[in-house]
Amino acid sequence: MSTPQQAFDELKKLSKELTLVRSIDAVLGWERETYMPPKGEALRADQSAYLSGLHHRLFTQPRFGDLLAEVEASELMNDPDVAVNVREWRHAYDRAVKVPTELVEETTHTAVMAHSAWVEARKKIDFSVFQPHLAKLIDLTRRKAEYIGYEENIYDALLDEYEPGETTANVARLFRNLRAGLVPLVQAIAESPVRPRTEVVHREYAVDRQRVFAEAASAALGFDYLGGRLDTVTHPFASRFGPGDVRITTRWNPRFFNEAFFGVLHESGHGLYEQNLPAEHFGTPLGESVSLGIHESQSRLWENFVGRGRAFWRHFFPRARQIFPRVLDDVTMDEFYFAVNAVEPSFIRVEADEVTYNLHIMLRFEIEQAIIAGELDVADIPGAWNEMFEGFFGIKVPDDSQGCLQDVHWSFAGFGYFSTYALGNLYAAQFYARAKEDVPDLEERIALGDFAPLLHWLSEHIYSQGMRYRSRQLVERVTGQAPSHEPLMAYLHAKFGELYQL
Repeated sequence: MSTPQQAFDELKKLSKELTLVRSIDAVLGWERETYMPPKGEALRADQSAYLSGLHHRLFTQPRFGDLLAEVEASELMNDPDVAVNVREWRHAYDRAVKVPTELVEETTHTAVMAHSAWVEARKKIDFSVFQPHLAKLIDLTRRKAEYIGYEENIYDALLDEYEPGETTANVARLFRNLRAGLVPLVQAIAESPVRPRTEVVHREYAVDRQRVFAEAASAALGFDYLGGRLDTVTHPFASRFGPGDVRITTRWNPRFFNEAFFGVLHESGHGLYEQNLPAEHFGTPLGESVSLGIHESQSRLWENFVGRGRAFWRHFFPRARQIFPRVLDDVTMDEFYFAVNAVEPSFIRVEADEVTYNLHIMLRFEIEQAIIAGELDVADIPGAWNEMFEGFFGIKVPDDSQGCLQDVHWSFAGFGYFSTYALGNLYAAQFYARAKEDVPDLEERIALGDFAPLLHWLSEHIYSQGMRYRSRQLVERVTGQAPSHEPLMAYLHAKFGELYQL
């Protein structure tokens, strides 16, 4: 019979094995998006399905539950580190054991095939190519949610996977308050006679020079290219295989500066979080990120609060003029700063400005709930999307590639994922406001190209904590207040009120 300490040590060993399986699958997922030949799709589906099934079987074996129970009943739970790991293992284990391994494998296999169909549907601008795959994924997702169970809303079971402990009702409340503040701000900006020279970011920016500039900026923030790399994909993402290997991606547009540059900063934010997690805890919850909402707070913080800030461009605009000499010769720093912060309703979420971005998330949040609740048929998704989009933004969607086919998330059954983007914006505003309080000369340091004080602050308060605190608790501990829409609205009013002279 083992002692509680031996049980805990065995749990850590099993958890490390599970993490390695997941890491191997992440390598295959990254390679599928970057270099895999099209004919490798079926094999990759089998490989990923096998790994997801292996992970599920290892995790849900009775031995894991027995070890958890033994440690939970022991004095080891008085150790805060043990308690955190056991809490998160228990949460994930209790979800996993309710779901049949066969369903996990089928969902993974379907998702790999669906991704290729999604890419093809986007290229052909033909929703029907993706529709049957999406229908199957929706069915599998509903089955999974029913197995897991929920108290009030079936969508809660899905949301909990990405933002543990969060509920649909609470997210809806936060979004209602946020939308009530955003709508009049968007209207005021639209009515302002002050307009930026947006054509300056739609000039010809050579891709090779864009890459040099983006990588230099990313490295300046602190992203370690000896422990990471940048590659090209259809839909940008970041992926951590483990300590020393974090991959970021982007897509390049020679006629739109913002798309790749801010995409790289965004993914670098994810990468900075992953590169600064405590490596000594790799394989346990203390070595993992808190949630997708907290993760998104870091990508949005570095992309927007830093990268779209005036201080950032005080440092980087002279470099931009050196790298793109003929492109920016007639542009001042203030004009460029205004152009990269232009507010205008747009079709593509990842290219949206800070003011309208969250409306994109609210739209998806509402549509996903209708889909999962069975209130919206798959065939009716494009029409419902277009109608709702026009109601939110006042512009008509020209085609499905700029509408319901633009995001990759549904192709991997990521229902419940989207809301974490807006939650991340809320968290980011609170974190950045507190960082400026704790580091009074923060903006001056950024204007000098010194990002170390901010990275140190984030590492100390967020990255080094792993999963010690859940999202809501972490936000409250770091900022002194619960998650709220108010700091974000204060930031948006201050920044865009100045730009548009409101």
